[in-house]
Amino acid sequence: MTFTPDRATYIRTHWIMAAIAMALGMAILWALGNAHVWTGAIGGLAAVALRGWYLMDEELGHAWRLEDGVLAGPGERRVPLDQVEKIRAIGAAVQIVTKSGDKHLIKFQADPQATIARIEAARPRGQE
Repeated sequence: MTFTPDRATYIRTHWIMAAIAMALGMAILWALGNAHVWTGAIGGLAAVALRGWYLMDEELGHAWRLEDGVLAGPGERRVPLDQVEKIRAIGAAVQIVTKSGDKHLIKFQADPQATIARIEAARPRGQE
């Protein structure tokens, strides 16, 4: 079973980040007494759009696989399911916390709850 990032979720997440960055940029300029508060919106949008465009191919290539009781992820990450302490959704991501405290993100999931359910179903009994 493979958990791949969803392109539409990636784009939606960046729209949300852009809206926050635009509002924050405008608020900072307003607090500083800048007469051109609207430039904060342009700066926030440009920053998040550039980041999103630049990282899209890399982020959408980070798939996780569930195989033989192990979650295998990008960068040769391996998380044995019997070492998973907690699984939770954080926005469009699923966070895996191990018993040793390591944290891993399965990012840009279209349905984080479905991803959690599939991982939970694969865990050894008594580990939920």
